[in-house]
Amino acid sequence: MAQQPSSAALSPNASASERASRLRLMVFDVDGVFTDGSLFFTAEGDAMKSFNSLDGHGVKMLQSVGVQTAIITRRKSGIVAARAKELGITHLYQGVEDKTVALTELLAATGIAASECGYMGDDWPDLAVMRRCGFAAAPANAHPEVIQRVYWVAEARGGHGAVREVCDAILRAQHRYDDLLAAVLGA
Repeated sequence: MAQQPSSAALSPNASASERASRLRLMVFDVDGVFTDGSLFFTAEGDAMKSFNSLDGHGVKMLQSVGVQTAIITRRKSGIVAARAKELGITHLYQGVEDKTVALTELLAATGIAASECGYMGDDWPDLAVMRRCGFAAAPANAHPEVIQRVYWVAEARGGHGAVREVCDAILRAQHRYDDLLAAVLGA
């Protein structure tokens, strides 16, 4: 069971770890976060994306301790819908122009406060939604304006383990990482 966040208001000076310890919902952008941001198109115009399996396992581990997961992305893709389904991400918002509107709908649907929500993004369209969340994170190769405004930056690039890194950081902040590892090791 995930550690329940304090009902006390989050201090503006709270550390990234303190912010992550309160999370009940983690939201991700796709292009540049779950992927490296490259867009591949066939001659017929079909798009292709590449996902990292480590990232997927990180999402599954968050879910296993009760942290809900979601995707909010500007593009609309059957590939993303398939990946979300495979990972058990039931909150999927695609083709979203204003991510703050989608976040408002998501928070209302889940009953989770913005202070208990995290968001990982990489570019300017993510900035407004990140400002509303209690925890904001970015991959190492995010735009510099994003990196300056988040609480936590991965060492890995988008599509190359950044999602897994943030999932591990959240699990550590919630004191669940060691328990999950011990279970795998049979300890």
